[in-house]
Amino acid sequence: MAGTMSRLLLFLLASAFAMADDPYRYFTWTVTYGTIYPLGVPQQGIFVNGQFPGPRLDCTTNDNIIINVINQIDEPLLLTWNGIKQRKNSWQDGVLGTNCPIPPKGNYTYKFQTKDQIGTFTYFPSTGMHRAAGGFGALNVHQRPLIPVPYAPPAGDFSLLVGDWYKSSHKALRKTLDSGSPLPFPHGLLINGVEKGSTFAGDQGKTYLFRISNVGFETSINFRIQNHKLKLVQIEGSHTLQNLYDSLDIHVGQSLSVLVTLDQTPSDYYIVASTRFTRKVLTSSGVLHYSNSNSGLSGAIPAGPATGAHWSMLQARTFRWNLTANAARPNPQGTYHYGNITRSKSISVANSAPVINGKIRYAVNGVSFVLPDTPLKLADYFNISGVFTWDNVTTPMGTPVLPFNLHDFIEVVFQNTEKTIQTWHLDGYDFWVVGYGSGEWSENLRRRYNLVDAVARHTVQVYPNSWSAILASLDNEGMWNLRSAMWARQYLGQQLYVRVWTPEKSYFNEYAIPHNALLCGKASGFHV
Repeated sequence: MAGTMSRLLLFLLASAFAMADDPYRYFTWTVTYGTIYPLGVPQQGIFVNGQFPGPRLDCTTNDNIIINVINQIDEPLLLTWNGIKQRKNSWQDGVLGTNCPIPPKGNYTYKFQTKDQIGTFTYFPSTGMHRAAGGFGALNVHQRPLIPVPYAPPAGDFSLLVGDWYKSSHKALRKTLDSGSPLPFPHGLLINGVEKGSTFAGDQGKTYLFRISNVGFETSINFRIQNHKLKLVQIEGSHTLQNLYDSLDIHVGQSLSVLVTLDQTPSDYYIVASTRFTRKVLTSSGVLHYSNSNSGLSGAIPAGPATGAHWSMLQARTFRWNLTANAARPNPQGTYHYGNITRSKSISVANSAPVINGKIRYAVNGVSFVLPDTPLKLADYFNISGVFTWDNVTTPMGTPVLPFNLHDFIEVVFQNTEKTIQTWHLDGYDFWVVGYGSGEWSENLRRRYNLVDAVARHTVQVYPNSWSAILASLDNEGMWNLRSAMWARQYLGQQLYVRVWTPEKSYFNEYAIPHNALLCGKASGFHV
């Protein structure tokens, strides 16, 4: 008991020291089922506080977020905070490798800080196929008043959650995957939970910030606004060079922000999202309404790009870090010269879709990940054996964890030999996307890397039969999920975990296990 009290006191002191001057924001979110009609037919949806999509969470850099999540659905549940780094705090990441799920009729209070972050992010259920029923929402981190952003304050700020959608329930989709079959093509595309009709109003001559996130399951989207230019200003917490675009590709799990000036004749204009790289093109539309307009929509819905992956890759290469802009801290983004740091390790990550025991699975480097009953973070903390394997898995199915040292600086090359686009997300971090290319990656392609102003982000796309390369500074101790952002692939094994560790035990490196941590599996008999 004395040891437990000492650890708790040290944790509270360290937390108080780190967070004393930063505001606390308290929320209670109740998760329930309800009936929704996103594609015109009734289906079971997942609500947060009675809302579908869930409530928009607005906060400021370094705010302390306290969210009591009450689970009123009939299955265990977790929420994850997509893009929030959870500095020193993978205990709050909200995925099954770090947390035990909240049981039905139970609750769990998340406690995390938006430490040194700004930008457009999302949250969603990470358990099973729950995100196919809802439970997702916008999570926006605004800058502190003393930290300028590289554009004038917009007249308004809109969040657009765009994603493909199924008429089938999340339980039916899960049953399909468990039977060994892939999911069918989605039935529709939504903007903020509806296929048509989302309206965003503004005044002529003013400029507005549009925060767009792809919260879908498997399809990339192209976003555009009829007769209006999109000025890209931010990608997943990074300020960008402010290039103008007619349309932008946004891949599964990704977010970005654009400024749109209402500089046209007063009227209504189409806001359009459509799927990319698909034989059948799904389209969802909304309305940009000028407040002084008495005219409705006119003309045809503007078409998306006529070309495919090559066009998209070229566009992605134009996304550049704004080196002189302030990030969440007072120092400019460009003061961190990532291109001058020596690599500690290089790893290759290859996706595949093997058939194992007669069922389709998805795999990383030939191994399809199997989630154990005990979260890997708890197994590591309590020294529980037999839960995961350090890297060297030789069977087609297993639970690999890649070990890294705190402050390693690594290169990761994602190799996609399939005919479909892939997207990859790493919890706990952002990383510099230094290169895209077609075919098979080789070492001589490093000379093409952007080592000066690559955008730092948390989710990267890998085009069909292509590669993408990232550099990451592993400065955040913990157990972190590297996964496909395409949720059916993640569910059937296209994921693994990385453990960033140092033998030096310090609350300046990692916080202690929360006193309210849920325990399950082989950790059930332990105490915190």
